[in-house]
Amino acid sequence: MADDPKQAAVGIAEDLLFPHAAEIDSAPVVPRAYLDALAEAGLYGLFGPLDRGGFDADPLTAGRVVEALGGASLVTAFVWIQHHSPVRAMAGAGPTQRDRWLEPLCRGRVRSGIAYAALRRPGAPTAVAAAGPQGSWVVDGHAPWVTGWGLVDVVLAGARAGDDVVWVWLDAVAGPASTVTPVRLDALDASATVRWEWHGLSVPASRVVGIEPFADWQQRDTAGRQLNGYLAVGVAARCARLLGRSGLDDAVRAARSGLDAATPSTVAAARAEASLLAARAATALVAAGGGRSVESGQPAARLLREAMFLLVFGQTRDIRDRQRAALGAQPVD
Repeated sequence: MADDPKQAAVGIAEDLLFPHAAEIDSAPVVPRAYLDALAEAGLYGLFGPLDRGGFDADPLTAGRVVEALGGASLVTAFVWIQHHSPVRAMAGAGPTQRDRWLEPLCRGRVRSGIAYAALRRPGAPTAVAAAGPQGSWVVDGHAPWVTGWGLVDVVLAGARAGDDVVWVWLDAVAGPASTVTPVRLDALDASATVRWEWHGLSVPASRVVGIEPFADWQQRDTAGRQLNGYLAVGVAARCARLLGRSGLDDAVRAARSGLDAATPSTVAAARAEASLLAARAATALVAAGGGRSVESGQPAARLLREAMFLLVFGQTRDIRDRQRAALGAQPVD
């Protein structure tokens, strides 16, 4: 385990991930060796408590780690970043679950994903839970995107139960009551993203992480939205470095500062600006490179696809509205 997560992230980004970014991006799935390197440096425990092998990183330190990795190999960072919400959830779980799961999660011996992004969507919930016997719950519905299938061991899933959210800890395996379908992506396809459907899946009480009012989760979710924005800063910063000295350097610093200072009321604007900057920076890199930018394996085309992905990753309605306004775009059905 490294002593300094920022230093470790930069070292892995520059010495390992970016030199192999084209290979990782074109692989059927992110090669496990690159995720193992993050685990060996302790970065799976970025937010974990010190006494369980984590770094207990503050938001600015975490932002620099995410920026470094996102600007080196976005698909690797994308798979890895899913792990941190489950770590934080397990840190707040009961003592039995904490003792079983938290240290293996922080050490990267157990790797996790998430299945709750659809909670942010308006309208009827895509997954619902009903109380069963002896503290169990029965889950029906689906999660449209679950990233890292085959690379993660467990998944933190959220299902609506009336005005509450039930958080359940599921093994990342298919079975009679759950099915998975691969989701093909034009960017970050190596992320092994699937649609996971549940058909009366019974979850025992020992795998229920918690139950909370949906409104409380919405507030927490809004307050924590800045972290993913640093992925876009990382892509923009990589494009600026490849271009050489340009006006993008100041824009990258401004986007980073905007995320650093973001509050729940300003985070949507900061996220929108970071993702739009990534798209502008990648477009500039493609234009500057001319014809070679579209040759297979060139970083410019990959970074442009990554920037496209970041325009929609974690995009809530308020972020999307700001992006559309900046671009003069109308909604597309």
